Amino acid sequence: MSIKLRLTVMSFFQFFVWGAWLITIANYWFGTKDWDGKQFGAVFATMGIASLFMPTLMGIIADRWVNAEKLYCLMHLLYGATLFYLPEVTDPQTFFYVMLLAMCFYMPTLALSNSISYTALTNGQYDLVKAFPPIRVWGTIGFIAAMWLVNLSGNKATGYQFYIAGAASFGLSLFALSLPKCPPRNVNRENQSWMQMLGLDAFKLFSNYKMALFFLFSMFLGGALQLTNAYGDVFLDEFKFYPKYIDSIVIQRSTIIMSISQISETLFILAIPFFLKRFGIKKVMLLSMFAWVLRFGLFAYGDPTTGLWMIIVSCIVYGMAFDFFNISGSLFVETSTNSQIRSSAQGLFMMMTNGFGAVLGSLLSGWVIDEYFTLAFADISSLASYLQTNVANHSLLRFLDERGVSIVQDGAFSKAVLLKDWHHIWLAFAGYTLIIAILFALFFKHKHERVND
Repeated sequence: MSIKLRLTVMSFFQFFVWGAWLITIANYWFGTKDWDGKQFGAVFATMGIASLFMPTLMGIIADRWVNAEKLYCLMHLLYGATLFYLPEVTDPQTFFYVMLLAMCFYMPTLALSNSISYTALTNGQYDLVKAFPPIRVWGTIGFIAAMWLVNLSGNKATGYQFYIAGAASFGLSLFALSLPKCPPRNVNRENQSWMQMLGLDAFKLFSNYKMALFFLFSMFLGGALQLTNAYGDVFLDEFKFYPKYIDSIVIQRSTIIMSISQISETLFILAIPFFLKRFGIKKVMLLSMFAWVLRFGLFAYGDPTTGLWMIIVSCIVYGMAFDFFNISGSLFVETSTNSQIRSSAQGLFMMMTNGFGAVLGSLLSGWVIDEYFTLAFADISSLASYLQTNVANHSLLRFLDERGVSIVQDGAFSKAVLLKDWHHIWLAFAGYTLIIAILFALFFKHKHERVND
């Protein structure tokens, strides 16, 4: 099997084992388990917490002591085992700690997979900007395949999504043994500083103004990525609470609708070489940021009927928003650093985006949504008044029946009715990314030399 084919298989399953649950875990949390929303924000933040230290730590180990592909194999083996235990958890607090453990094993593999690919392609004398995107696009295809499998098999709200991901992770762990060898760099350890001895050289990148600013904005944009992952599918799914939308394909196949985002990714990944070589990292990152503004803004005004086109266009725009930030950023870090700190530099980028950025996005968004954008109704009249204002031709009794809400004699609900104000939630997110884009355009300075070929 050729090097590029092996890297392609690795990329496919690297994201398959994530896509099997990432978009649908909210359905499992709120639907099957009926656990608290604030606690969900904390669970989703486990990706960020783990990314604060694990990618960098594993990157240092791969650069200094252990072959990257062997470390990658071990991490996926442990990740799969932890996922198999998740469905057995019966309380949200324990779920948090088990998921945190799973993320400690998985998040480093994102940076390690990039490092393995870059090492193998460099050794094979390939042009990274040309060769890597067609390989990475299969990761997105793997993510899509997992989403479709979970949704079409009826498991998007069950624990089987974790079993599917876990089994695939075991398989990827075994396959990793066939990957190209990526040994630690042999360096002369004489007269080295303590930072060099510990493999912390990558942190010196923060002393470079441009790189430090790039990492800072990567952190803030990483927060935006977590918002759409955490709430995209549950946003579409909650349209089922309105009777006029109950028969919409958006309700029946919300995860498949969301997968349009990943399908769009496959196209924009292949466009990265063109945009990076001709426009440079600053303009590509700005395109990504304004795409995030459109992503959230279209969600704010979309609905499953007359506004369905907005939801679909939002999903298409996501491809540019994600790829031009995540993959272009990874390539920028790779081409701006030397080979001796390749793995740790990629881990540092992962720490800022999926670490600090994810924690910022997950914890703050969970608190803000519950505190300011969740509508609670204690009696029939207040709910009826809201529905008359916001939903035409509604049936109140059908609405209550669909939510499983019973009415007691005093006229109040036996269970509180909570509706999220998604319109203003998405507008707030759009405003957040617009501010980031403006600040990035003003402060990030980068001279690009256009390449034509």
